[in-house]
Amino acid sequence: MKAYLLHADRNFDFRADARTNADALTQDLELETLFDAMAGNDQFIDGVVRRVLLTSLQTSVEEVRYRQDIFMDCQACRSAVTQLYKLTIETLEREKKVHYGLFRDSPETVLNRSVEVLNLYVEMLRRLRALVDQHGNSFHSEGFRAMFAVLRKELNEEYFKVIEKHLQRLKFWGGILISAELGDGNKGRNYTLRAPPPSRNWFQEIIDWLFRKRPESYTFSIHPRDEAGFRALSRLRDSGLAIAAQAVAESASHVMSFFTTLRAELAFYMGCLNLDDRLKELNCQYCLPEPRPISEYKFSCRELYDICLALQMKKAIAGNTIGASEKHLTVVTGANQGGKSTFLRSAGQAQLMMQAGMFVAASIFSANIVSGVFTHYKREEDSSMSSGKFDEELSRMSALVDQIRPHSLVLFNESFASTNEREGSEIARQIIDALLKHDSKVVLVTHMFELAESLRTGAERPAIFLRAERDENGRRDFRLVEGVPLTTSFGEDLYQKIFVDEAPKANIS
Repeated sequence: MKAYLLHADRNFDFRADARTNADALTQDLELETLFDAMAGNDQFIDGVVRRVLLTSLQTSVEEVRYRQDIFMDCQACRSAVTQLYKLTIETLEREKKVHYGLFRDSPETVLNRSVEVLNLYVEMLRRLRALVDQHGNSFHSEGFRAMFAVLRKELNEEYFKVIEKHLQRLKFWGGILISAELGDGNKGRNYTLRAPPPSRNWFQEIIDWLFRKRPESYTFSIHPRDEAGFRALSRLRDSGLAIAAQAVAESASHVMSFFTTLRAELAFYMGCLNLDDRLKELNCQYCLPEPRPISEYKFSCRELYDICLALQMKKAIAGNTIGASEKHLTVVTGANQGGKSTFLRSAGQAQLMMQAGMFVAASIFSANIVSGVFTHYKREEDSSMSSGKFDEELSRMSALVDQIRPHSLVLFNESFASTNEREGSEIARQIIDALLKHDSKVVLVTHMFELAESLRTGAERPAIFLRAERDENGRRDFRLVEGVPLTTSFGEDLYQKIFVDEAPKANIS
């Protein structure tokens, strides 16, 4: 049995190594806030959503839509999905409480524990089948319907009768029947566990004893104080039980693997439902995005906002409406504190959420699939740096270049501003040109007019230029509009606000 709720043809690999840029993405896009909202104080959900969001970057349009349909089912049938999720948790928690006993590694101990675990699993599989029968027809996504079809087929009443019969036999109420051959030195070999003879009532036993010729057999008894004899008998018993113990343990492991995977994959959608609840509480809009093929250059949004900022401020915030289809490069300039970095974060967050199969923080959003999301943000200088800020920026860029593949999305925020404008502009322009030639999409936030202007006049790939606006009084509405770069970032507005408007007034009396 397979879950297949994150991929149509395989289970999600939760043990895969995280991407090397996962920490940078989490820091630059402020994803900790998103993870916290999705987890809802559940550490297991937190671990799952981190893994899915930061590794779901080799998906196709079909896989994104596959998960979107499953999420829509989770919204429509939330009670049933919650019951499924709780059932997986209960199953795995109860399995942990089944103890091995004193001799943990002996075949008999392994067999007895595996039989007890399988009896537990039969109970939980019956409850799982009951949930499928009760709610299955309410689900419409390909993922849920395929899983439910398999469960209906495999978890039928005949299956339960057969497995319960085998589990009763494995308790060996009538003793253990083992056959063996004599090997070299009269040592036993080829020990084989045999099915016990069919049970008979006491009347049949008496008749057989009185009137039928009994098969020739030999018996022996061990003295109660013969410890060596009991150890030898125990070894014979373990030799016969070893194969059965291994087979039953593998069966129990197979069922546990199904419940473990089902819990993990459902945990992702439970995280989405938790985030859905938070956004509804804050009256924040969201939508299911339209993914486009990786070969297209698509970016179109209406009221796209920084979801982490909205969660931190606990209210709906302004968003941006942008159409950048067939644009390889997006350059954002304009007023300080005008929403440029906020937009950059929102674009990165939306790309990750879309490719994970989630909704995004916008009323409309469409973008092409990318092979990876990478960030290069300016860093504040700290004592851990072994060289200057500019050297540190170049070092991080070199490490990124080794990871970036064609059709990636690269987000630059004030990169190379730690050196003079001419040198920083030239280095950034050459890096951006190289990325564009290798079919990556680039979104750049910069205050360097020389860089922005050189990209506007000399870009070899289609580009769009956005600008953070201000009114004549210096107020920002935190929205971007299409416009050519300006030579100023209106830093005097900040000076006026900090050092003039908010300066303490002298009390003259």
